[in-house]
Amino acid sequence: MKAITLVGSTGSIGTQTLDIVTQYPDQFRIVGLAAGNNVEMLAAQIRQFRPEIAAICSEDKLPALKEALVDLDPQPILLAGEAGVIEVARYGDSQTVVTGIVGCAGLLPTIAAIEAGKDIALANKETLIAGAPVVLPLVEKHGVKLLPADSEHSAIFQCLQGVPKDGLRKILLTASGGAFRDWDVEKLADVTVADALKHPNWSMGRKITVDSATLMNKGLEVIEAHFLFGLDYDNIEIVIHPQSIIHSLIELQDTSVLAQLGWPDMRLPLLYALSWPYRIYTNWERLDLVKAGNLTFREPDHQKYPCMQLAYAVGKAGGSMPAVLNAANEQAVALFLDEKIRFLDIPRCIEWVCDRHQNDNRANPSLDDILAADKWARQEVLTATEKLETQSRIISLR
Repeated sequence: MKAITLVGSTGSIGTQTLDIVTQYPDQFRIVGLAAGNNVEMLAAQIRQFRPEIAAICSEDKLPALKEALVDLDPQPILLAGEAGVIEVARYGDSQTVVTGIVGCAGLLPTIAAIEAGKDIALANKETLIAGAPVVLPLVEKHGVKLLPADSEHSAIFQCLQGVPKDGLRKILLTASGGAFRDWDVEKLADVTVADALKHPNWSMGRKITVDSATLMNKGLEVIEAHFLFGLDYDNIEIVIHPQSIIHSLIELQDTSVLAQLGWPDMRLPLLYALSWPYRIYTNWERLDLVKAGNLTFREPDHQKYPCMQLAYAVGKAGGSMPAVLNAANEQAVALFLDEKIRFLDIPRCIEWVCDRHQNDNRANPSLDDILAADKWARQEVLTATEKLETQSRIISLR
């Protein structure tokens, strides 16, 4: 039985991970849980899975969490705040920590888990995008495994099993195209938050669904794939695959292409990250190619998805620039979800902030450098937003 800690337990990744634990109680047990601010859901999870330790990130919610569990026996250790989440990540005898926290908030708990000698089931792509210069040396130093738990990188990882060293030639990341894949680019100026959250294939959290609509999620995955699998950016390609049946492909040195296929279901990559190198029998719906029907592919529209090119440019720049890209995107998406900026303002804000950082890009950033770049970029997005509002007022007056 594998001992697991889950950070981000009330989000999409967290709940699906717990679905797996529920289905396979003889394979997995929960040591620790950490969540953001959903007291009711976290309390229910604690009652069901009986972790030894749990934390809620919102410190003001700790009393409510304790009250909700006052009759529980035995009582778990209950903590709060960022320090509490970090303590959960490093705690006890868990062998694998699933990092389901959205955004750069997952970086410090992941580092703590690595330093505690725990393997990482990486569902938080920002950990490598922002923190790879720090995280990868720690993975090597502590001899832990970093196993991808998102669908695309899991697909690549699965295809690479048995491939000899230096056998990989190219990575092809498939993208659904998001909510606007069939929209004319001229219509994007008028999209609403509700429009952006209508993903055609996947059920995900709000932030990642907007990233899918801008295709920034795929740009971020390009950077993550570079760090995970060691390929140059020119050898990592994005292709639109509307059906989301092929989750990604690899091309080998002899031009042979391998692909991993399955219904759009995040449980499969999560299960593989938890059970690797083994395969656990499931009773989930098996892929029926006749039912799936046609599998189609097309080149992404760079005019519709400017975030892709931004991500490639930032990845090649390296240093602290990916941390700036990631933080600027998080802040811009949050403003869009709060209806404070328009959809097309997201890439404009990100590009403005990345341009501002070029002269300050640190080639070999420390953890403090990465955290400082993250904080700076978020503030710069707010500054960029003010400039966009001023320009809009001037245009309207004209």
